[in-house]
Amino acid sequence: MGVVIRYVNGSGCVIEKFISLVHVHNTSAASLKKGIESLLSTYGLSISSLRGQGYDEASNMRDEFNGLKSLILKDNSSAYYIHYFAHQLQLTLVAVAKMHSSIGSFFNTITCLVNVLGGSCKRRDMLREKQLEKVFEGIAKGEIKIGQGLNQEMALKRSGDTRWSSHYENGSDDPQRAEAIDLLDIMNRFEFIFVLHLMKKILGITHELSQVLQRRDQDIVNAMNLIKVSKCRLQVMRANGWEALLLEVLEFCGKYDIAILDMEDVYVARGRSRRRSEEMTNLHQYCVELFYSQFDEVNTNLLLCMGCLDLKDSFFAFDMSKLIQLAKFYPCEFSPVTLIELESQLENFVFDMHIDKKFSEASRIGGLAEKMVATKKHIIFPLVYLLIKLSLILPVAIATVERAFSAMNIIKSLLRNRMGDELLNDCLVTYIERDVFANIDNKVIMNRFQSMKNTRELL
Repeated sequence: MGVVIRYVNGSGCVIEKFISLVHVHNTSAASLKKGIESLLSTYGLSISSLRGQGYDEASNMRDEFNGLKSLILKDNSSAYYIHYFAHQLQLTLVAVAKMHSSIGSFFNTITCLVNVLGGSCKRRDMLREKQLEKVFEGIAKGEIKIGQGLNQEMALKRSGDTRWSSHYENGSDDPQRAEAIDLLDIMNRFEFIFVLHLMKKILGITHELSQVLQRRDQDIVNAMNLIKVSKCRLQVMRANGWEALLLEVLEFCGKYDIAILDMEDVYVARGRSRRRSEEMTNLHQYCVELFYSQFDEVNTNLLLCMGCLDLKDSFFAFDMSKLIQLAKFYPCEFSPVTLIELESQLENFVFDMHIDKKFSEASRIGGLAEKMVATKKHIIFPLVYLLIKLSLILPVAIATVERAFSAMNIIKSLLRNRMGDELLNDCLVTYIERDVFANIDNKVIMNRFQSMKNTRELL
């Protein structure tokens, strides 16, 4: 289990640091909680000091009664659980795929296709040659632009929530050749081409959002604004994008001699016979059943209250009642008497922000906290600054944890697969937090190592 802490330092900057890998005997919530408690106690910390927790969507983490988040909340009601936004976005897309059999079939086909092409150097070379021919042909016709960074070869990437099992060799005696023929048949159908272009647009809209949400310095308000922008773009696509999408699909099918469906004909799903009671036109299937998909609203009261700290348009979103409500989520920091004082500080703080031009440069909550420390206003408005810090430490992203597990594949390679937990953890800490260790003089490290055990010669 990888553990990362998120805090605000003395300069008002949000810091995320990889602490350690924790070896657990099983993945039950109780075992994970015990591991976290043991690790925190090692560094003089406790669960009572937590003000946020974030994990993935695994049941042992998010379960309302016996999950890790619930066990921690029983000990500390202020350790609010925030689901990792970028991971939630991915789960939403997966859920959409599972809801529609056509989209699910599309991703299954892509899964098999990438495995077929990526499982052999010979097939990859064939793909490169064909793609190179098309690039040269497109450049000659003026269909493809040339320039620095364009037309770069990309690696074939496999989907994170699928595994690959099909194999194909180019030969008439291959027992799995029939599978390749089926793949080719599916890819030459109008339904596959339609879903291909639809998902390209949807993933194109959400890709930028997903990349931004994985930044370790992301804050709650900025993340929610980005999600709203993405949802608005999807809504615009739903309202005005059908004709453009259909035209793009029709042009693609015409270019590659793929049979085009008549939108007024009765839709026939694969593997089903025509039934009068289930009749629907192709237009209804592709326009209504596939094209009109949208995300659900997931904002909680906690996140909505934090939106009032948005700096845009001179604190246009400022709402005194919601910020007081936000403070009430943290009774350990804000007592009933302190809430009265906070209300007075908030009023003075907003007036001060409107007058002081130095704060016009800050665009995010993190920048506001840093500017308050730089101008000593965190001393003038300590309760407001505390409220801002509590908003900053909620774990919007767990990208640091994910990068830690990616680094594990680099540290514990096939040549070093016998590495124990302690050595692996020490190597990971120095590798992931190398910006910290870069500031340590080598002589200090050598002297520390020398004092640990007598050696034949001085280092």
